[in-house]
Amino acid sequence: MATGVKSLEVKGERIYRTRLKALLEPAHIGEFVAIEVESGDYFVGPTLGAALAKASKKYPDKRFHIVRVGYPVVASFKHRFSL
Repeated sequence: MATGVKSLEVKGERIYRTRLKALLEPAHIGEFVAIEVESGDYFVGPTLGAALAKASKKYPDKRFHIVRVGYPVVASFKHRFSL
């Protein structure tokens, strides 16, 4: 995993666990939150696209850590390469 991606993941998870989990879980289970890790700003939406649209509007050139509120992971991907 690239260093920048790992750093984004670590910072984003830390922000979610320490600041946002208790705030968001009672009312937003199943929704998505996009976290801009440098500022700590977060954007909640009913879908992944809605949360990212809000986040990208304020921070068009940033990458975001995504969490699905109340779930351990947003998605899992498996790559299969063929030559």
